[in-house]
Amino acid sequence: MTKTLLITGASSGIGAATARAAAKAGWNVALLARSKDKLDALVGDIGEGALAIECDVTDREQVRSAVADTVAKFGGLDGVFANAGSGVEHPGVEKGVPEEWHDMIHLNILAVLYTAHAALPELRKTKGHFIVTGSKAGRDHMKGSIYGATKWFIHGFAGNLAEEMREWQGRCTVISPGMVNTEFFDEAKPEKLQPEDVADAVVFALRQPDTSCVREIHLMPND
Repeated sequence: MTKTLLITGASSGIGAATARAAAKAGWNVALLARSKDKLDALVGDIGEGALAIECDVTDREQVRSAVADTVAKFGGLDGVFANAGSGVEHPGVEKGVPEEWHDMIHLNILAVLYTAHAALPELRKTKGHFIVTGSKAGRDHMKGSIYGATKWFIHGFAGNLAEEMREWQGRCTVISPGMVNTEFFDEAKPEKLQPEDVADAVVFALRQPDTSCVREIHLMPND
């Protein structure tokens, strides 16, 4: 039976590249994002093994419904890639904008928790895999970075969740990239990591044998 991967933040960048890579590796993919038109175009590229679900992942009920729709469509859930995230326009603490922090924390932290909470009962059935996008910023101290602090949370959470899932042979992996050439940045960065590089890391983690759990994959641009 074909396995199924649910991806948040799937409409562009790392999420879209992972959708293509996972589909190429033989997985069904459920694609979650707020941009339904971009999701529909991606589903058109991938084919019948893809499902577009318009979803605001900061809304717990929408996330719960998306998981249910995925299971109804494909018969189960074997993996989740919690990839949705954002930064802020105004860096630092003293000159930061608390309203931006509020929105970013809800997306970078609470949406990941909502996704895990909704998906774990289904992943338990399949001894499945929860993968989350961390960051180099979640391993290093960066001057005044609230974004970095949210990723420190993600790295800690991923390790804690891995221990919880281990009790029923589930797995959790944090993918920790340095700078990636995505829409996150205003200018293209062709010399940095590419979304496909991160997608390949996700597929590598998913392909591990039952006896192995890759807890973290840390990638850096080779410039």
